[in-house]
Amino acid sequence: MQKRSLFNRLLHFSYRNILIFIILMLYKLVLFHYSLHIHNIDMNPLDYIIAVGSLMLFSFWTLWLPRREQWVSLIVLNILLTAIFYADLVYYRYFEDIITIPVLLQTGQVSSLGESIQSLVFLSDLFFFIDWILFIPYVVILIKRRKRKNRVPAYSATTIPLGKTLWSRAIRGVLTFVLGFALTFGPIKFYSETWAQGLFEGNWWNMALYNTTGLIGFHGYDIYRYSQEHLGPEPTLPGEEMAKIKEWFQQKNEKTTISDPLFGKYKNSNVMVIQVEAFMNFMIGKRINGQEITPNFNKLMNESMYFSNYYHQTGQGRTSDADFSSQSSLHPLPSGSVFVRYPDHKYDVLPAILKGKDYSTNAFHAYDSSFWNRYTMYDALGYDRFYSKNDYTLDEPLGWSLGDKSFFKQSLDEMQTIKEPFYSFLITLSSHHPYAIPKSKQELDVGEFTGNIFGDYLQSIHYVDAALGQFVEQMKAQGLWDNTILYVYGDHDNSIKDKEYYEQFLGRSLSDLDMKQIMNQVPLLIHLPDGGEAGTYPEVAGQLDMMPSILHLLGIESNSYHIMGNNLFDGQERFVTLRTGAFTDSNVYYIPSADGVYDHGSCYDLSTRQITEVSTCRAGFDQVEQELHISDQVIQYDLIRKLDQE
Repeated sequence: MQKRSLFNRLLHFSYRNILIFIILMLYKLVLFHYSLHIHNIDMNPLDYIIAVGSLMLFSFWTLWLPRREQWVSLIVLNILLTAIFYADLVYYRYFEDIITIPVLLQTGQVSSLGESIQSLVFLSDLFFFIDWILFIPYVVILIKRRKRKNRVPAYSATTIPLGKTLWSRAIRGVLTFVLGFALTFGPIKFYSETWAQGLFEGNWWNMALYNTTGLIGFHGYDIYRYSQEHLGPEPTLPGEEMAKIKEWFQQKNEKTTISDPLFGKYKNSNVMVIQVEAFMNFMIGKRINGQEITPNFNKLMNESMYFSNYYHQTGQGRTSDADFSSQSSLHPLPSGSVFVRYPDHKYDVLPAILKGKDYSTNAFHAYDSSFWNRYTMYDALGYDRFYSKNDYTLDEPLGWSLGDKSFFKQSLDEMQTIKEPFYSFLITLSSHHPYAIPKSKQELDVGEFTGNIFGDYLQSIHYVDAALGQFVEQMKAQGLWDNTILYVYGDHDNSIKDKEYYEQFLGRSLSDLDMKQIMNQVPLLIHLPDGGEAGTYPEVAGQLDMMPSILHLLGIESNSYHIMGNNLFDGQERFVTLRTGAFTDSNVYYIPSADGVYDHGSCYDLSTRQITEVSTCRAGFDQVEQELHISDQVIQYDLIRKLDQE
């Protein structure tokens, strides 16, 4: 009886706490998954097994500790994992992705998000922390009970010999580790050999990894992936891989044509590029309660080229990705921002190329110069000067910083001192999430959307549009209008994903295709110095197309550069790849599934806007996979520097 009682005590005290820990954390993992609201993706039995195995791997070592230390350690792990899960959820609500190590390197930006983060926190999120609330009285009662009873700890030397205690702890910890390893990696191996085959070699979306590894497994793999990239010797590509990439760019450049009359027509013109924060395409030309939402943009469309199917191609880097991809004609990374991860690598970028053609090159953004590592990156991109927050008089405080009206005015005033021809890149800020425009500046009657974030968004865009109108008038007054190429585009979506808002605004029901296009399309307007080529261009285009297109207008041949985007003026058919693995051309639109498996995606026929056979999108899918893979390799391995040295 004494031996049986001892065995029961060993079993009870060793596994009770860790079992409670696993149950609670499993509950939070399931709550996290269903809080993502990923369409048609449920957790299957193997996903639960992976989750349990991952939790065992994360906590097995606590079985090596005495009872009290184990209890404290599990509480600490509970707090740590809960914080990670919840941070991932809030991050996903804004970026539709999971936090990675490169993102954590940008944590200095989190404090700047302010109200944006507050707007992403919901009352229902308290369910993530409900165990903390329940455990507080439990801990208090337990402490009082122990003081009152003053019992000897179950694992003390008076109960069990120390040698036996250490051996039993070691065996239990090792067995738990082995079981956790099998439960975690067994299903993952099965996935990677069946529907997720090749995912770890050619992944372009973190959510596909999460769908395979689970949340804890994803973070473990992310740590491994980051250490492979940044710790140890500099990574190199095999010679045959380098040769394939070189050949890909050569074939791409062979298709380049300079025969059309626009090539070089605007040689030595000033170039002014405006990247507008969260500027989306769905409300262009629209009215609400009789008012135009973007009256100044609409007016400019009459004398400019307006591309109505222009796509942002951003990833986790959002605004910095739009900046990077537009300037470099390369894709952003699947994880983190190029600006933060690889600012010291070499890129063929528009400001550096124009600087080599005797252009003055300057960037303007009325915010902290360290945000997105811009100060370092802009120097590497070839800008003569970066005008940041400290270079502006904050005479119109609005939202994150200076209002766009004052920002535009002060930027143009500064350009009067810059030698022409110049390249000026301006980034707006007033329409940043959560779109808090003071009532004194709200001039749009948003009616039924008053008081919600969608109405606030429309108000902020209306304000930015008014700032753009004043900007154009000032350009004309300063004599810049007739000798400047003006290129205006949106950087990314507004992170408002509630379909009901858009259906209410547009007055019709929306399909999955409709929503994907709404969330990925941003406006592009190009005004040429003579007002030429004005009209609406419905052909697909994307942010990677900016650099080769501007070079074309200026008469600068681009076939010696490593470019992935399209030239908007060469008349060739265009293909646009998104960072998620989605793509579109004139005929189809492919939406990948959350697991990243080709056959699980949806292929839409754009002529009927109905789903067609997924095989119709096979060739495009293969092209996307190759293009994203090559772009990632070019960036990560600093290949442009190496290719230029050959």
